[in-house]
Amino acid sequence: MYFSRMQELLKDEYNAYIESLSKPLYRGMRINLKKAEINEFDHLESPSQFCKESYYVDKPLGNHPYHICGCFYLQEPSASSAVEILDVQEDDYVLDLCAAPGGKSTQIASHLKSGYLVSNEIDAKRAQILLSNIERMGVKNVAVTNSSVDKLAKVFDCCFDKILVDAPCSGEGMIKKHDIALNHWSIENIELCAARQKEILEYAYSMLKPGGTLVYSTCTYALEEDEDVVLSFLEKHEDIQLVDPEVLWGRKGFKDLNVRRIFPMDGGEGHFIAKFKKQSGVAGKLPVLKSKKIDKITEKFLKEQLNTLPNYYYVDKDRVYGMDVCFVDFKKVKVLRQGVYLGDVIKNRFGNEISAISKVVKVNQTDHAQGHICPNVKEWLELGPQGYIDLARNHLKTCSESKKEFYECVILVMQGVQKFMLRYHELALEMNKKDIAKICENLA
Repeated sequence: MYFSRMQELLKDEYNAYIESLSKPLYRGMRINLKKAEINEFDHLESPSQFCKESYYVDKPLGNHPYHICGCFYLQEPSASSAVEILDVQEDDYVLDLCAAPGGKSTQIASHLKSGYLVSNEIDAKRAQILLSNIERMGVKNVAVTNSSVDKLAKVFDCCFDKILVDAPCSGEGMIKKHDIALNHWSIENIELCAARQKEILEYAYSMLKPGGTLVYSTCTYALEEDEDVVLSFLEKHEDIQLVDPEVLWGRKGFKDLNVRRIFPMDGGEGHFIAKFKKQSGVAGKLPVLKSKKIDKITEKFLKEQLNTLPNYYYVDKDRVYGMDVCFVDFKKVKVLRQGVYLGDVIKNRFGNEISAISKVVKVNQTDHAQGHICPNVKEWLELGPQGYIDLARNHLKTCSESKKEFYECVILVMQGVQKFMLRYHELALEMNKKDIAKICENLA
């Protein structure tokens, strides 16, 4: 029945769609502007039409050092289309309602400077994956929540400039990637998804500021989950306007709606995007927490280690977090992480998470005392990765056998990250201590 529906939908293009199912999946990577510049990847020859930071690739790159470091995110090219249409500005306060595994959230965050992102996922296991990707990509002004949308709506009435609803759907666009999407396909599931999507959109509407933008997207072809959901939403809210996505890629939707569809024939694996503006209402205010004053020991340590300090701090059970915007009061909403986890205050000592060099390459106290390696992050940043490589190479000439593995490890790590880790360095060091250790394993 699925294929007969697709034949009716696509008509003359149905055969082209069937042929696309036997072709390889589109692979893509999106450059993380928090840690790299687009021109540093100018050797890539197949830019994506959907996003200027995205490129087609022809091989798996999951174990590549730059991926592990968070310099790029592996994402099917057309999956970046929804955030492009959302048009995030650097000072926006943004809500990503159905965010796991994090591709769209990290894409949103790459455009924020003085703005703030709430990245939410209702499923607990998927929320942990989301948090891992947020950290790996070096996102700072963010809260990762694990909540139902109704609980969020109780706290954030008309609070967000931009909202993305990348809704759970029947996944018809993923049939080529996941057999389960076809095996579990049914009209009943489509109807169930459509009902859930309409409910999520209602809560999203309540959290959107007047003048704000809401983007609704799916990875399915079903009219019931795409154009029909849009028509239902417009019918319920006279102050919601469907606006032009203002893109040339993909194709116009059905039912004479100015929405965007992407089929495999368009260079992607299947997406639907609609863009709305809220015309009226009264803007709400995000409930914020008073910034906590950190103790002198912690303050001294952070000043020694960081070139720039966070503007705001939050302390929870001796854990210290930092952010450049005010911490938000989420009331009873479950928050996995807000801001950057800086470290712990334990028995009047600050156990830092920032000075990751010693954790990455397992430097012991003797190494520090002998000056074999710069003793803190600030000095390392001033020296630069190439300086580390040069130092390590010099020590390799005279060091004992027991030290050789250590210095070889330093060289491998620094070669893998030297082009990318200097930008947003506090975040890169704080968030990637485990991931960079994997580089040693992959490159050794």
